[in-house]
Amino acid sequence: MSNFLDVLNERSSIRKFKDQEIPADVCKQLIEAGLKAPTAANKQEIHFSVVKGDNPIQKEIQNDLNPNAENSFYFNAPVIMYLSGPDDFKWSPVDAGIAVENIHLTAKALGLGSVILGCMVKIVNGEKKEYYQKKLCIPEGNSLLIAVAIGYPDTEKTPHTFDFEKNVTIV
Repeated sequence: MSNFLDVLNERSSIRKFKDQEIPADVCKQLIEAGLKAPTAANKQEIHFSVVKGDNPIQKEIQNDLNPNAENSFYFNAPVIMYLSGPDDFKWSPVDAGIAVENIHLTAKALGLGSVILGCMVKIVNGEKKEYYQKKLCIPEGNSLLIAVAIGYPDTEKTPHTFDFEKNVTIV
């Protein structure tokens, strides 16, 4: 395992993946990283739906999202994790965000790449919500909050820079 600060400083969003499966034990480590994330009131309410990239539901979501897009919304990653939470718990979006970041950083530490996705949330929670909930095994009473596409990177990307003075105020 890599040094955490190295992982944090070297991570970037990967949008091109090799056509290579992620071993089951590695996928389990990623799921466990998400499950270990803190949640408000220790509710542990986030549900993880793990879907292979070649699952037909991916193309259905793509067609509803943008059938003419040059790239798929998940960049043909071999695994997409959809995180959902209860509609009646106001902290679920925050909890899902923390969990997905754990997954993203763990992926980097394990030599994988990932990109956090939100573009399909409106589609999955929209007119066909019941259909997509069933296909993605999202529990009743939950809504999709965020997703992450994961795979072996087929590109290199320099981590983004930031402007500390612009973005930070110390009071």
